[in-house]
Amino acid sequence: MDIPRIYADFQNLDDFNRLKLTCAGTVNDLARYGIQLRDGLVLTFCTDDADDQGQPDELRVEGVVRYNAEEKCWVAAVDWSALRHASEERASSEQPARP
Repeated sequence: MDIPRIYADFQNLDDFNRLKLTCAGTVNDLARYGIQLRDGLVLTFCTDDADDQGQPDELRVEGVVRYNAEEKCWVAAVDWSALRHASEERASSEQPARP
């Protein structure tokens, strides 16, 4: 089974640089996959992007869901240094396994 990727607006951040999980695309994806947010849930988040030739190549990153009580919304703490393009995942899965 494929792990669902949840759309997130990577520009919509709280004061701690965490993704705010409040945009319509996020809410729609969560509903479509039947995912109920809870503290500690790990999800893969994605957003639209393009490669150097202008072809679609979404950005992806894993995040840990937390509730931001101050702003009364769900957020995801992500390691921004682990941000990658979908094409990078395809390239690494196509490489032969090392003995």
